[in-house]
Amino acid sequence: MKKLAFVLASGALALAIPAAPAFASIETPEAKEAATDAAAMARQDMVEVFGDKELKPGQYVWRNAGADGEPRVIISLGDQMAYVYRGDALVAAATISTGTEGRRTPKGIFPILEKKRIHHSRKYENAPMPFMQRIDKYGIALHAGYNPGRPASHGCIRLPAAFAAKLYTVTDVGSTVMIGA
Repeated sequence: MKKLAFVLASGALALAIPAAPAFASIETPEAKEAATDAAAMARQDMVEVFGDKELKPGQYVWRNAGADGEPRVIISLGDQMAYVYRGDALVAAATISTGTEGRRTPKGIFPILEKKRIHHSRKYENAPMPFMQRIDKYGIALHAGYNPGRPASHGCIRLPAAFAAKLYTVTDVGSTVMIGA
């Protein structure tokens, strides 16, 4: 115990941890695996919390029971689903539409970097992106949009409009978004 206290006091531990800028995304193989594991757990949690009802494109479920804790969004690319947690409690789930072949949605762990209630794409013909929550420096974001229940975007995560509006009120800049297979 004295050795640990000495290491902490001397700052040696800080030298062993690689520095990362605040709000940095993590796209390492380990982060991608952790996000995929989180997506698998979220699928199980959804059955426990909401039952085994399958959602159709554009649908979502949201329980208004008071759950405390930091918000966290889990994205399952394979299932085309988004899951919202407050602390350890699943509070919502929605169908989504992510990036197509050649314009894939990135996998890993991302912070929300920017939020705008009304935003228009700078890349794609001024396309509206309501309730935009940007997660990387290239413009990938969660936002309200067309949701056919399959990958159909340029890389963004399209959410049902009412779900996107509710999610926007729950998250903050810095909230975690985990995107897995």
